[in-house]
Amino acid sequence: MRKRATAKEVGEAAGVSKWTVIRAFKPGASITDEAKRKIMEAAEKLNYSPNLLARSLSTNVTHQVAVLVDDFANPQKLPFLESLTERLQAAGLVAMLININNHFDHVHALLNADQRLVDAIILLGTAFRDETLNDRRLGPGMPPMFVLARDSQIEGVPAVVCDSEVGLRDIVDHLYERGYRRPGFMTGASALSTALKRRHHFAEFWRQKGVEHIVDISAERYSREDGGASAREYLKKTSPEDRVDVLMCENDILAIGAMETIRSEFGVSVPEDIAVVGFDNYELGATPAFGLTTYEQPCREMVDLIVEMVTGKREGETISLPGKLVVRSST
Repeated sequence: MRKRATAKEVGEAAGVSKWTVIRAFKPGASITDEAKRKIMEAAEKLNYSPNLLARSLSTNVTHQVAVLVDDFANPQKLPFLESLTERLQAAGLVAMLININNHFDHVHALLNADQRLVDAIILLGTAFRDETLNDRRLGPGMPPMFVLARDSQIEGVPAVVCDSEVGLRDIVDHLYERGYRRPGFMTGASALSTALKRRHHFAEFWRQKGVEHIVDISAERYSREDGGASAREYLKKTSPEDRVDVLMCENDILAIGAMETIRSEFGVSVPEDIAVVGFDNYELGATPAFGLTTYEQPCREMVDLIVEMVTGKREGETISLPGKLVVRSST
């Protein structure tokens, strides 16, 4: 392992104390211009950089933010991750990615983040319930928590979300104007789907238009394969005359999987026989192969708000932002 230069060694080279070297790397610290010049020249020659870990032990601030993710099968997480890490780094923070899975649940993830003294925790597209925070393994003094791209279900844990109520109203209005009257809705994993509320709003706006019955189709995960498998199961057991005339999928990756199955395995035409709608505006859906009608989340604006909350520039509160209906050939 390489040996790091120390503040003491830099001080000896610059003719100052190690404490002067430490002050030179603290913004706003009192130090003469000449002393700082000598220190920076010595630091460059010795390839010295401050030990942020050691500094965090004395200041109790690590400039690290844990980002918890539980659904890597959903490709829409990548644009959010890219934007979030970029904005955190621009604010002088670094993201610590924690993968929540069958072997590492929310409680273990929160414990892991707390033990590493992170300044905050962001749950990206994942939510947890009150009983999680009541787990006896989680003591007092946990870092502040925020939810991005999903509703928070816990008082005191703010969230920044795309307004699904506004989005589903726009989608249903569009579908109704196009003449569709036999809607179906494909949900993803049940625990995550409930927090999204997309199915709830979809059914409510159809009910307001006099359409009471919504065909429910469930996928186990938010993945292309599961979207295709769920569409396959539905089409196999339903005669053509009884099928939905429009299928709303909870996100784009489910819709893409469903469209592939509908077209290739059953010879059903989209949108002539069954129209398909997604949510997120994943880039693959925009290609001519799919032409997927969808609802675009305001990713950049959502990330900006969550980072402002994390850095204390904005009070932590749940905020819903409207997105944009993107109409393509699938409807």
